[in-house]
Amino acid sequence: MRTDLFASRHIGINEDDLQHMLKTVKAESLDQIISETIPSDIRLAQPLRLSKAMSEHEFLSHIKALSIKNKVYKTYIGLGYHESMTPSVIQRNILENPGWYTAYTPYQAEVAQGRLEALLNFQTVISDLTGMELANASLLDESTAAAEAMSMLFDVRTRTQKNNGVVKFFVSEEVLPQTLSLLQTRSKPLGIELVVGNHEEFNFDEDFYGALLQYPGKYGQVHAYAPFVAKAHEKEIKVAVAADLLSLVLLTPPGDIGVDVVIGTSQRFGIPLGYGGPHAAFFATKEEFKRNIPGRIIGVTKDADGQPALRMALQTREQHIKRDKATSNICTAQVLLAVMAGMYAVYHGPKGLQYIAEQIHRKTKILNKGLAQLGFEQLNTAFFDTLLIKIPDTDKLRMIAEGKGINFNYINKNTISISINEATDEQDVLSVFSCFTEFGNQKDTLLFTETVEDVIPVTLSRQSPFLEHNVFNTYHSETELMRYIKKLERKDLSLNHSMISLGSCTMKLNAASEMLPLSWAEWGNLHPFVPLDQAKGYQEVLHELEKDLTTITGFAGTSLQPNSGAQGEYAGLMVIRAYHESRNEGHRNICLIPASAHGTNPASAVMAGMKVVVTKTDEKGNIDLADLEEKAKLHSDNLAALMVTYPSTHGVFESSIKYITKLIHDQGGQVYMDGANMNAQVGLTNPATIGADVCHLNLHKTFAIPHGGGGPGVGPICVAEQLVPFLPGNPLVKTGGGQAISAISAAPWGSSLVCLISYGYIKMLGEQGLTHSTKVAILNANYIKERLSGKYEVLYTGENGRAAHEMIIDCRPFKQNGIEVTDIAKRLMDYGFHAPTVSFPVAGTVMIEPTESESLAELDRFCDAMNAIRDEIDKAVENPINNPLKNAPHTLTMLTNDVWDFPYSRQQAAFPLPYVSDNKFWPTVRRVDDAYGDRNLICSCAPIEAYVESE
Repeated sequence: MRTDLFASRHIGINEDDLQHMLKTVKAESLDQIISETIPSDIRLAQPLRLSKAMSEHEFLSHIKALSIKNKVYKTYIGLGYHESMTPSVIQRNILENPGWYTAYTPYQAEVAQGRLEALLNFQTVISDLTGMELANASLLDESTAAAEAMSMLFDVRTRTQKNNGVVKFFVSEEVLPQTLSLLQTRSKPLGIELVVGNHEEFNFDEDFYGALLQYPGKYGQVHAYAPFVAKAHEKEIKVAVAADLLSLVLLTPPGDIGVDVVIGTSQRFGIPLGYGGPHAAFFATKEEFKRNIPGRIIGVTKDADGQPALRMALQTREQHIKRDKATSNICTAQVLLAVMAGMYAVYHGPKGLQYIAEQIHRKTKILNKGLAQLGFEQLNTAFFDTLLIKIPDTDKLRMIAEGKGINFNYINKNTISISINEATDEQDVLSVFSCFTEFGNQKDTLLFTETVEDVIPVTLSRQSPFLEHNVFNTYHSETELMRYIKKLERKDLSLNHSMISLGSCTMKLNAASEMLPLSWAEWGNLHPFVPLDQAKGYQEVLHELEKDLTTITGFAGTSLQPNSGAQGEYAGLMVIRAYHESRNEGHRNICLIPASAHGTNPASAVMAGMKVVVTKTDEKGNIDLADLEEKAKLHSDNLAALMVTYPSTHGVFESSIKYITKLIHDQGGQVYMDGANMNAQVGLTNPATIGADVCHLNLHKTFAIPHGGGGPGVGPICVAEQLVPFLPGNPLVKTGGGQAISAISAAPWGSSLVCLISYGYIKMLGEQGLTHSTKVAILNANYIKERLSGKYEVLYTGENGRAAHEMIIDCRPFKQNGIEVTDIAKRLMDYGFHAPTVSFPVAGTVMIEPTESESLAELDRFCDAMNAIRDEIDKAVENPINNPLKNAPHTLTMLTNDVWDFPYSRQQAAFPLPYVSDNKFWPTVRRVDDAYGDRNLICSCAPIEAYVESE
């Protein structure tokens, strides 16, 4: 075995395994499998033109050399991003721990109680600090959260406002520039009219339905917003506030003055800057909007024994249900970052947070006093951490500051702002001060005192307590927090325990060599708005990654800005919209979407201002060509796009794909390919070859970014030549096309830090490794298909009877034995496996995707488990209510109870196959009661027992 070949570590199947598997699937070679799976007319004629594969050692040396090209200055730019200190115990035990970063979204609550508790902590932090009743489990970034607030408040307008066509949304000129850009992107397709102005001059016209304020303002002024909110509510104008979370430790919570929504970012709670992300945004609101809030909410419920349990509450999969009626296309969150931010609050507690906030504020006040002594005019009358300073010549100051390795925010020729942060020590403040003494050729000194005159009025100072719950007042030593983190980790089933075969999710290896650079300061401590010459390492990585993804997809250009798959969908459709408008065809607004599409597709189309027309699928799961042709021609004059997933969500390479894309082009439309299943294409075919014009990629699927328990994700778009001019831009850093649409995400390159992972994945695999990975992913799916043959029916296959990289198993016939698909999902937990994707895209089925990273032994364990469960299904008729499937999962508490009232043995319950006892995973709760949790919605911490009725 070549130890310097990364592919042999990433791909789980070796040459000996391969021969056995080929015999099982009745093929002479791997190439035969591929030729029987992928239509010949879309196969690539030439290998991908990518750089030679690096060994892991070579890559780590390479990425270290690139990191040195980044200049990590002391940065006081602010604008929503501040250097923060990640506690080492959190970095080591969460950020660098595969038990946390390889977990999936907690749809299977019984094997996700650890991260569900961590997310409940996060929600509590947000609710307490903002003073709101309800918070979600994170959103993508602050600007996206602001756009979601604008959309939600639009959706919940009063009946009178809707009848009167009230569409105006006021945006304070104090709002962050990147947020304003994103609001401009989102508002236009929805018919919302943005009005930007001074909140003190707002006339509270009844033509407005909502308003957005910034607290503190973008350059640091803390405004008294209570009068504004009161007057707005008199006119039924709802108010959202974008708040600095750390400032709320000292400032009056927005909830205390009656605002309707509070959004922001938790980046200051121990999350690296990462050149823009990923960071966990937050969204807090009133109880009355609990069914309108975007994203996920973690709630308390009880399990089958009446014991406390946690699960995702309410509309956590609303896109799959509401589709084109959904109010948001948000399908992911930033779970790993929210877990870290919540744990930061657990570690420091209310007193620690108070100390951090007060130290930042004290240093800001001392600097302010010193600058006043030097004769500089500081404009903010009330501030937390940011000074707004008049300067005669900002170019001169900039030269001095950058010579000292310092970045300020240069607003114009005679104004700057300086934002102090947690990592700013007294020596740093002196260095900042020295820039001004040198500027004015003065020799004054700065004195540090414990008490400095108050600049926050009592009326704007926080009076209410926060984080009084036990979890925030217990784990303040490293030993205690380490054990608490481990306690939660043990409750969750992640890839470090067993395969997670979730169809359409591609839970592959997240290699350690890809992950290591994320902890390096040269990558973590760069502000997204630093001058480009300070980010040469990042620029090289990001542009090279764009180039490689462009090559892999066969397209002409790429944008890395979208920070989730759903954001990629939206970005792609907005680029198509801009393209049509540039040709004076802005009337094209019809989007054709197959009935089998992922639920975010229609939600994204509606957000992009398009009208969704659903096309049928035939009995084989393919697009109904006759129906598609009829609808494409019917809407020819107004056809904007077709959204198609390839291979299909049914796990099949449809042979008619080139006919389909030509049909759309002939009617004047563009083809958007959903890249969720790109893991079956890389190196063998590509979106350009099938005739698509734009696709999004899920870097957190195909290109090895970990799912993190439900985020981060990255959803770049790759586009054909005619769409390159419209790739998204940013108001502060030049990026995107020559006719760029406004921002899709807050940061110019989205979640830049985790793009290092996909960069490493491509560089270490190279063309041969990437292509072989795709082949093995397809082989593994077909191997499972054959191993389950005779026990389960595969719902759809290609023309030669092959599956693509995933397959759908039909579980509906088992209803005659009293068994539902959910019972199978829960029973798999007893065998040590996370369930495959349940009831998507077909109700009553499971969709299995093994990926290329799993070994033959693991594939066999999974197949053995599935086949053993099939035998249990046959026996279930003997006792349809009381059997191992209906009672699954079985907990350690059940097994060790003196009473055992089940008609099967304890061994059958918990150790149904010999391999299980070697590495037993114990779910910590029995099956959760979803309905109870929704009826009794509790989404923040307290003594958890208080929420469960006594039996």
